Amino acid sequence: MKRWGLCLSILVACALGPAASGRAETGPVWTAPLRVLLIPADGGTEDGTKADFKPLFDALSRVTGLEFEVRVGQSYSAVIDGMCAGQADIAWFGPVSYLEARDRGCAELLGIEERGGSTSYYAGLFVLASSGIKAVDQLSGRTLALGSSHSASSFAYPLAVLRDAGIDPLTDLRALRLSESHTQSLMALSSGQVDAAGASLTSFERAMNQGGLDASRFRILARSDPIPNPPLAVSSKLPDALQDKLRAALAKLHETPGVKTDAIRGYGGKRVDRYVTDFDEADLDKAAERIAFIDDDLKAALIRKAGAVQD
Repeated sequence: MKRWGLCLSILVACALGPAASGRAETGPVWTAPLRVLLIPADGGTEDGTKADFKPLFDALSRVTGLEFEVRVGQSYSAVIDGMCAGQADIAWFGPVSYLEARDRGCAELLGIEERGGSTSYYAGLFVLASSGIKAVDQLSGRTLALGSSHSASSFAYPLAVLRDAGIDPLTDLRALRLSESHTQSLMALSSGQVDAAGASLTSFERAMNQGGLDASRFRILARSDPIPNPPLAVSSKLPDALQDKLRAALAKLHETPGVKTDAIRGYGGKRVDRYVTDFDEADLDKAAERIAFIDDDLKAALIRKAGAVQD
C-alpha cells in the first residue's frame, strides 16, 4: 500500500506541474495562447499593424515559453471594449484609449517603448506646401481631417493645437472630416478634399514611405506638445504572477542573449531601444489634462459636425 501511495503522489505531482511539486520559482503555468489585440494604427487592416509587432511577440514567446495570438481590432473603441469584455489578455493602445480602459478597471500598464532616450512622440497639423497657409489661425473658415475620436495624436492633440491658436473647431472650421486612420486623413489632404490634416509625425513618415505620398508636397504647420508613447497593457484579470512574468521579460528583452535588436519593435514598426515597465503613470495623467477640455459633449458635437459616427 505504501508503494501504491508513493506512486500515486508522484503521478499527481507530475500532472499538476512545477507549482505543485514545490518549484514555483519557475513562474506561473499558462498553456493557453495569450490573446493580443492591437489598435489599428494605420488603415485598420491586419497586415501592417500586425507585422509591426510580430517580431516583438515572437521574441517574448522565445524568452517566456508563452504563446501569443496577435490580432488587430477594427477600431480604437473595439480594442477598449474587447479588453474590458475579457476578449484580450494584452492590448496595444493609444495613450487616450489606454486611460479609458484603465479607468474602466480592465487594463494595467505593461510597458511603454523608449527610443533615443525618449518615451514620447508628437502630433502635427499638416497642410500642402502650396497652400499658402502659414499659421494655425489661418485655418479659420477652412476644412480639416482628423482621425478617430479615441486617438491622441490624430484627434485630441491636433484639437489642442487649434485651441491654443484660438480656433474653435465647431464654429470656426467650415467643415470637419473624421477618418479611420492617420493615413486616410493625409490622403484626403493630398487629394485636395481638405485644407489640413491631423496625424502623428510617426504616421506621417510611414505614409510617405509606404503610402506612396510625396513628402515634398506637405508642410508641418504646427507640432503638438510631447505625447507619451502608445502603451502596451495587460488585462487586470490575468493572475499577478503572470503579469509579473510578462513585465520582467519585456523589461529585459533588449539585453536578453539571443534576442536580436531588430525584434524590439514599437509604434509604426520602428525599432525601439527598450520597453520601460516602471513608467510613471502620472505622466500619462498629466498628458490627459492637456486635452481634458475635450469632454463627451464636445466630442459628440464634433462627430455630428463631421456627419459621421465613430464606432
